[in-house]
Amino acid sequence: MGVFLVIMFVALIAFGVPISFALGAVSFTGIAFLDGIPNMVVFTKMFNGLGSFTLLAVPLFILAANLMNEGSISDRLISVSNAVVGRFRGGLAHSNILVSMIFAGISGSSQADTAGIGKVLIPAMIKQGYDKETSVGVTAASSTLGSIIPPSIIMVVYAGVANVSTGGLFMTGILPGILLGLAQMAIVFSKRKQFPHGERLPAAAVLREIGTALPALITPVLLIGGIVSGFFTPTEAAAVACIYALFISFFFYRSIKVKDLPRILIETMKLSSLSLFALATACALGELLSYYRLNEVVKGFFTVIPGGGFVFLVVVVLFFLFVGTFMDAVPAIILFTPIVLPSALALGISPIILGLIIITTLALGLVTPPYGLCLLLSASIGGITIEKAFKGVLPYLLVSLAVLLILILFPDFFLALPKALFPKLY
Repeated sequence: MGVFLVIMFVALIAFGVPISFALGAVSFTGIAFLDGIPNMVVFTKMFNGLGSFTLLAVPLFILAANLMNEGSISDRLISVSNAVVGRFRGGLAHSNILVSMIFAGISGSSQADTAGIGKVLIPAMIKQGYDKETSVGVTAASSTLGSIIPPSIIMVVYAGVANVSTGGLFMTGILPGILLGLAQMAIVFSKRKQFPHGERLPAAAVLREIGTALPALITPVLLIGGIVSGFFTPTEAAAVACIYALFISFFFYRSIKVKDLPRILIETMKLSSLSLFALATACALGELLSYYRLNEVVKGFFTVIPGGGFVFLVVVVLFFLFVGTFMDAVPAIILFTPIVLPSALALGISPIILGLIIITTLALGLVTPPYGLCLLLSASIGGITIEKAFKGVLPYLLVSLAVLLILILFPDFFLALPKALFPKLY
């Protein structure tokens, strides 16, 4: 029966059935053939899977990102990033990466990063003399930082599934996220192409840009600081992000009008429904897999093969790289984390490190065809084919894999600083 369900899932994906419907169809079929299990279990599990206070952070962070894009907050971040690093060779590409790092600390959404920043910077880079492949590649690759640098929607979901500290996961994700951003900047510096220099602004102008963008720049400190200190939960932080984004857009920058709010809310509901429906059907399929005790089978396999934790983590990376090519990160975490987590614990691997590796790997799935949403969106903005877009993103994808390997080899290094600063979180 298991082989039939795998073939059914692959066939549905091959015929272009949306992933959420494919997951639901496989769940319903598999449970229908189990003796003594009513079909109503599928719908009950889907409903219960969404009945989580933690998951309320998903639509709230999407709403915060939409408010920031509509409220010109992303434009302010682009201006201040360009003022700081624009004077270097490849300055606009560096600005693209830096603003993604800052935006990641506010929105928690890679797709929102691509949409908000890409619409501005991709045309600007092309106009300044960058080729389209580089413009699209830098934008798509840097947008993956939105899933890695906290606060992150994917981190919130993983923390709920794996029952780990969200604050601890956030703090541990800061260093890998910054390292990934710096590694992408190093690729820009190492490019053989002579990228253009930006304008060197006087110190007074740079300070003026920083002052203008300061209300947006303090948002990551507000959110992460509030979560780590225990002042509010990740879901409450998402609500705070919405209120704060609306406040500074409405009163400080005056870039959002009351008449804009219905359109922003409708767009948020559309985007949220896509992720949450896929998450619901993934919960149903997870219930089916639990009946087959797949997590016990995987645990037994990895406890007897040689290589220990290193081999296990390499296999996890390869598996989630494959999964990320056709599945969104949120349902992938809901579906497969319960399967690999027992093996990680049995091998003495920190569930927080496992989470960072899974999250980083799935973030790369956003720029790998055929599913890569950030790649598709960037290619659409740049007006090039997916093949050319992937060629542009490939160097940044390879350096991200190198950082991922460092994370596998030296997990204690990434845990040491947050453990020393916030021992209560671990």
